[in-house]
Amino acid sequence: MSLRVQLLLLQALIVCAVVLVTGIVAATLFERQVRDAYLDRMIGVAQSVATLPAIRDAYDDEDPAAVIQPIAEVIREASNVTYVVVTDADGIRYSHPDEDRIGEQVSTDPSVPLSGKMFVGTETGTLGESWRAKVPVRSADDEVIGTVSVGILESDLRDDFVGGLGALVFPLIASAVVGIFGAAWVTAVIRRRIYRLEPKEIASLVGSRETMLHGMSEGMISVDEAGVITLVNDAALELLGLDEDTLTGRVAAEVLDPSLVGVLQRGEPGGQLVLAGERILVARSTGTELEGTTVGATLLVRDHTELHQLLREMDGAQSLTNGLRAQAHEFANKLHVISGLLELGLIDDARAFVERTGTGGALRVPGEEVLQEFPELAALLLVKASHARELGMSVSITPSDPLPAWLRSDAALTLRGDLVTVVGNLLDNALEACSAGNRIQLGFAVEPTVLRVTVDDDGNGIPPDQYERVFEEGVSSKVTDADSPALRRRGIGLALVRRTVLRAGGTVTVGCSELGGAVFAVSLPVGDLPSAPVVSELPAVGDLPAVLK
Repeated sequence: MSLRVQLLLLQALIVCAVVLVTGIVAATLFERQVRDAYLDRMIGVAQSVATLPAIRDAYDDEDPAAVIQPIAEVIREASNVTYVVVTDADGIRYSHPDEDRIGEQVSTDPSVPLSGKMFVGTETGTLGESWRAKVPVRSADDEVIGTVSVGILESDLRDDFVGGLGALVFPLIASAVVGIFGAAWVTAVIRRRIYRLEPKEIASLVGSRETMLHGMSEGMISVDEAGVITLVNDAALELLGLDEDTLTGRVAAEVLDPSLVGVLQRGEPGGQLVLAGERILVARSTGTELEGTTVGATLLVRDHTELHQLLREMDGAQSLTNGLRAQAHEFANKLHVISGLLELGLIDDARAFVERTGTGGALRVPGEEVLQEFPELAALLLVKASHARELGMSVSITPSDPLPAWLRSDAALTLRGDLVTVVGNLLDNALEACSAGNRIQLGFAVEPTVLRVTVDDDGNGIPPDQYERVFEEGVSSKVTDADSPALRRRGIGLALVRRTVLRAGGTVTVGCSELGGAVFAVSLPVGDLPSAPVVSELPAVGDLPAVLK
């Protein structure tokens, strides 16, 4: 059975059921109304007859029926009742529609009216089953001397009831017909709203939608015209580190990062790098405006963290390859010199040349004695130093405290990861800010509860009014055009540093370096790790006014 037929039948059944129940209730009320109307009439007639002076005076006559019967019949015909029966105290009839019954004992019990009370009910008498009222007849001294019984046959009541139903049945039938046509119209409207799909097709679409939404690796967030989030898939919840109750039904501007909200509102078909927490995401959106009208929009986010890390590692590998090539060329030149000196017989000069060359090479880690317990950071600096040499710059570790051995413990795993993220991004920022001939210095200081890191350079520095803005996502001093694609790929590193440090409970500051450029100082709390020896802090690096909270 199609959905259209099901909807029509169900609604028609409901309409008919409601109309039927309404008809039954209305008929019951109408039947009660008819009975109450006849009851009021019967009681009124009975009390009027019982209080007529002519009726009461006739009880003293030799033949009371001769006076009472004509009066009772006139009243019966005028009031449209079936009978008016007057009896004496012994239940002997003085009036009856059938004159042959006058003088006979009544066929029903007259004890209630003879006791001075009124009786109302249905009884079966000589004329058949009737709805009747009986009242006492009292003398001048208030003594019960007889009864008056007024009634109407139940068959007459039913005839009146059935005759009055016509005015009720036709409106009910008309209501049912209108309701069925209305149900057909509602069915057509619903069918149009659901694109005339059948339940199985709807279930299939819902299943496919759920599979697609929760199975895709891209995160998806949909908002309506008011900017309220209506749909979030599993990938988006995972990438943003939130739960569905936090997002669904909330205004996007209140729960999403401002960078994501910006992409969602202005639209970004080509995608833009944004920071969500400490994740680097590529966000795309259809935009919330269409021809000047606010519309619903969809935001797609894809994790770019791993790809970003791979690109960084690829850059490092390329730098390392170039460094190895340069080292091979350098060693070949040195071997040529040594070979020439030996050919000339200048053995002492060759020995001195070897001693002057030493064991250092293009890939030697600057300040490697500081990093004896931190091979990951040593490997990072190896690549950065090689890349700096290609750019004509130098990277070195200033006289600093050796990093403690407890950094290699499992308890310091998170701290090691944060340290690599902070140092790597700060060095990248310095390499991009400096040019050939500049130098970059990295320093460490270990205290009982804090690990401090500083990165100085002798580049152009950062204007004081930009100290806070440089840590904002998307802000970069390398490109001035805000719409430039190059800028959209920048402004990530320092924002990531700040989020990493704040998440760890530390602080990051920026100021003017003694070298003449900028200095970034980071403090990372050690927490419950074993205490390191107390050492003196780094030399003063200038005024650091901006502590970014």
